[in-house]
Amino acid sequence: MESLIKFVQDEFVPKKDFAEFSAGDTITVYYEIREGEKSRTQFFRGVVLQRRGAGSSETFTIRKMSGTVGVERIFPVNLPALQKIEVNKRGKVRRARIFYFRGLTGKKARIKEARRK
Repeated sequence: MESLIKFVQDEFVPKKDFAEFSAGDTITVYYEIREGEKSRTQFFRGVVLQRRGAGSSETFTIRKMSGTVGVERIFPVNLPALQKIEVNKRGKVRRARIFYFRGLTGKKARIKEARRK
């Protein structure tokens, strides 16, 4: 059954090519918002907390600070409204899911920049 689901996902779900990113990276996600007849592009810039799932059901969570309030948003990788993903900074973290980042404030909430190629 799982192989059948994987086959259908691989064959029929369009695969988008975005930049590689992981937890701790600061990224900007550009997505389309439709309001009635009009559509516009909006962006969401923040730190990736996690990537979850595989294939067409993969999602990633981004957290940003809006004033003093933390805002998190979950994006499916195969969302048709996603236009592009830019990696602004590569972060060096030791975990794949950095939920501890929610409780940090001030200088402790900084992530070291990784030197990747």
